[in-house]
Amino acid sequence: MGGAHAGALAGTPAAGRMYGRAHEIAHVAADARPDRVARVVYVDSVPPGEGGLINDELPVENGEIPLPDWGLFEAEDLIDLDDELRAAFRARAIPSPARVASDRVRLSDERRYDVPATVIACEFSTATLRKWMEQSLAFTQELAKIRHVDYVDLPTGHWPQFTRPQELGRAIATSVGPA
Repeated sequence: MGGAHAGALAGTPAAGRMYGRAHEIAHVAADARPDRVARVVYVDSVPPGEGGLINDELPVENGEIPLPDWGLFEAEDLIDLDDELRAAFRARAIPSPARVASDRVRLSDERRYDVPATVIACEFSTATLRKWMEQSLAFTQELAKIRHVDYVDLPTGHWPQFTRPQELGRAIATSVGPA
């Protein structure tokens, strides 16, 4: 799990990654302060549209969502996440507040579409993502509205920070450029 940091200073790139998909948080930050976010990086995710949510079906315990049992995930999520990595992940996992997954996203500033984005595609290729956008699949509609999107293929499962950390770090660093 982990966190997402939205650009709090002018021109600061915003990059988010955590279990539960911090992309909602990063996209809401781009909507709230489009003039202060230089770029948003979506890792194995796409931005949500108005009223979207992460997943209101995740198991909640005491107002939090712990890392669910592996059986809850699709096989594509778990590619390259061997038993050793799964154990390490589970040992470090921090529960997310339940409302992070169940509250609906509220967007109001269309200037968010002017904030450049990078999509690092892991479970699905950029070719597949582009095909889904051409088909106007609902979950891709917000991404299709962003005026400048760069795509990076990093084939692995949903957690490249564990399965391909060096490659993910390079892809993020390249996408946001020098500090």
